[in-house]
Amino acid sequence: MKADLLMARWMGGLTAFVLAAAGFAAVLGTLLVFSMVKDLPQVPDPLRRIIETPPTEIFAANGERVIQLGGREYVPLNQVSRHFIEAIVATEDHRFWDHHGINKLRTAKALWITLFSDDRVQGASTITQQLAKNLFFSFEQTYSRKIRELLVSMQIEAQFKTAAQLKLSESALLAGLLKSPTQYNPLRHLERAKARQRIVLGRMQAAGFITPEAAAAAAAEDLAFEKSRRRRQFSGYFVDMVLKSLEDHYGSQVVYHGGLKITTTLDPRLQEIAEASMRKGLADLDALQGQSAGANLGMTDEDRPQGALVAVQVNSGAIKALVGGRDYTETQYNRAVQSNRLPGSGFKPFLYYTAFERLGLSPATAMVDKPVRIPVPGSPDWRPKNFEREYLGPIILKKAFTHSINTVAAQLVARTGPEAVVNTARKAGIRSQLSPVFSVALGTSGVSPLDMASAYGTFASGGVHYAPFAIWRVEDTFGRVLEEHIVRGTKVLDPSIAYQVVDMMQGVVDSGTGAVVRKLGFHKPAAGKTGTTNGYKDAWFTGFTPTLSASVWVGYDREAGLKDTYRTGITGGRGAAPIWARFMAKATEGEPPRPFIQPMGIIFEACDETTGEPVLTGSPSAVRVALRPSTQSRGAVPYGSPK
Repeated sequence: MKADLLMARWMGGLTAFVLAAAGFAAVLGTLLVFSMVKDLPQVPDPLRRIIETPPTEIFAANGERVIQLGGREYVPLNQVSRHFIEAIVATEDHRFWDHHGINKLRTAKALWITLFSDDRVQGASTITQQLAKNLFFSFEQTYSRKIRELLVSMQIEAQFKTAAQLKLSESALLAGLLKSPTQYNPLRHLERAKARQRIVLGRMQAAGFITPEAAAAAAAEDLAFEKSRRRRQFSGYFVDMVLKSLEDHYGSQVVYHGGLKITTTLDPRLQEIAEASMRKGLADLDALQGQSAGANLGMTDEDRPQGALVAVQVNSGAIKALVGGRDYTETQYNRAVQSNRLPGSGFKPFLYYTAFERLGLSPATAMVDKPVRIPVPGSPDWRPKNFEREYLGPIILKKAFTHSINTVAAQLVARTGPEAVVNTARKAGIRSQLSPVFSVALGTSGVSPLDMASAYGTFASGGVHYAPFAIWRVEDTFGRVLEEHIVRGTKVLDPSIAYQVVDMMQGVVDSGTGAVVRKLGFHKPAAGKTGTTNGYKDAWFTGFTPTLSASVWVGYDREAGLKDTYRTGITGGRGAAPIWARFMAKATEGEPPRPFIQPMGIIFEACDETTGEPVLTGSPSAVRVALRPSTQSRGAVPYGSPK
């Protein structure tokens, strides 16, 4: 009897505790809900007001609109195909017409699986919950966000739940895209999209919306895709770069929903030329490597070489054209600004400028092309080799530069020190990380095509650096100017020495490793330098006219070399220079030839290609060199004058 009494008291106490705990939990839950409710976003009536925000517009430099962001077009439900509505409901939420914003049974099941399964997280969002999440909340996976999403879902259902021309086959295909628009993009993955379409049709059949015969007929139907009516397809890479800059400065909400008007530096004509030149150049590169156009269709992005091109206005730094890869729809990785690749001999202009400035050398200075060994404290000796694996003996610096001789460059950096070369590159505009080691002179630190185009532009402008930029002006929705770029140049290099380097780079184009530029028909004054890295993993050509500087890189994203069908390495002269030449020829079409401005005091002399001694103009060994007053020969005859 006593035991029964104790048991009854114990059970009564337990019941009281459970009831108290439940009551406490209910109160706590109510308080939690009320705390969330006060911060819930207010659902407007009508709901379409949520999309009535001014669009952000991005314009090219000529005023042509590139893209509109954030603006949404309202389409009444009665103008949407019944097939499309049924496809969405069957795929995403087949009980949509029966619940009130929350599928209670599905939510309870999902909660049980999530709480009591070690490695599974079950979703249970209705269409209304997905709408609430997309309109008001982030995609962060938290319980707080989920509860708030449920509450807004009920609000939407309470306010708005009332009960074209898309065919059934088209509706099912579009509904299937919601799971992953990229993975099921029919323009790139038609078979994958068709498989997803069949799944949607199956769910529509299971939900009773269509018959098995209608599902089979829709699955068998051929699909036709409308081509874009836009006159131009602007570079997504350029737009991405602009948007990232704006988001960093203003935040994504302002950028996408603030009605900004952004005027960029983009030149639509040059952008079209850049994209066409890259397409042609990469197609030619595919052919060189024995990759047919048909074979390319089955290749992944890693199986094909990629490319990048940046063109910068010399006298302002404005980015006029930018291509970040083979195809923006295939890969959004922007190799023009995000990828730092080894520039190889494309880095030599910074070395030669340093040698002329620090050591008092000139393009006529004679050195010896020979095997070299340079001691490196704490490391094995550095033994650079020429690409051709041959040595020319005595040679003047202009010819060594024109033919990209590595052993001479190595001797120069051993005398200047790598820190001085890095300093010159920094002043010219290279912003990426540079290692102050001897091999930096041969381009063993990664740089971006944007950096190279900008830094070479410093030589083209006579030693004045203009920081590259992509945005001229930003206005708010009322036309007030939020920011405006003011062009400011900074003199960073000696004009006379910079001109000597420019003259040597003209030699590269006229008769050196970049001579393909002239063979392809571009004959206006131009200067540049090829670059090729070990294993032919990177091929570059960066060059400029007096008004436009452009850098081209081609190579694989993975660690692989560019080889033709004979297994011969593809250099910058073969892989990148043709793209540059085609771009520049079209970009400067209709412009008169403009010479590079020659600084006061510079004269041209004819000197022997091996000794640097003055010789007669027209001599077989004569090389035309640009000399400053301090390096001109006594009694030398100016180039082109009679003896």
